[in-house]
Amino acid sequence: EKVGEAARILQMEHLLDRRPSQLSGGQRQRVAIGRAIVREPKLFLFDEPLSNLDAALRMNTRIEIAALHRQLGASMIYVTHDQTEAMTLADKIVVLRDGRVEQIGSPMDLYNNPANQFVAGFLGSPAMNFFPADLVHKGDARTMGVRPENLYLADDGVLSAEVSHVEQLGGDTNVIAHVNDHQITARLFGQHAITEGQDVRFGFEPRNTFHFDAEGARLG
Repeated sequence: EKVGEAARILQMEHLLDRRPSQLSGGQRQRVAIGRAIVREPKLFLFDEPLSNLDAALRMNTRIEIAALHRQLGASMIYVTHDQTEAMTLADKIVVLRDGRVEQIGSPMDLYNNPANQFVAGFLGSPAMNFFPADLVHKGDARTMGVRPENLYLADDGVLSAEVSHVEQLGGDTNVIAHVNDHQITARLFGQHAITEGQDVRFGFEPRNTFHFDAEGARLG
């Protein structure tokens, strides 16, 4: 009865008669989760369960794990180096570095209010851009951070850059460019006719910037 219920939750009833060798990587992953479900634990521990799956299967399995969490109402600890998994699955994230807790909070809390440069750089894809703060203004900050989605093309933009690579994604365009010796990435909405070697200027709103001291601690 427990096996049948676990199979129903994981949508695997049609696979119950198959041998392990007949299962795909994603199906084997669900079997492992099913084994845990039948034990009715109060706490689940997932240790990088999606690391061996391809991109499409990772997304589908993320959705299944999130649905499972809602159905079972059990606590789940999920260990991952993938910030997308952390952002999409967690109610609360604990960011660790070398065994030390850097910050604890909800995904959006950490994304919008990172405590330091390490957390700011870990969450977000493409990752936050970092460059010397004195490229823009004088002050106490050693490093300034701006997320790719907060950069925009502007004739009077403060950052003068040379485009080194363009990723046309259809709905978005990722522009990789160099400001002096510093590489930055801008994620622009829509399609843009930008080419490698082109000189462009990027602007940003001051409220969307992050400032860090020499040790990487957040200022302000």
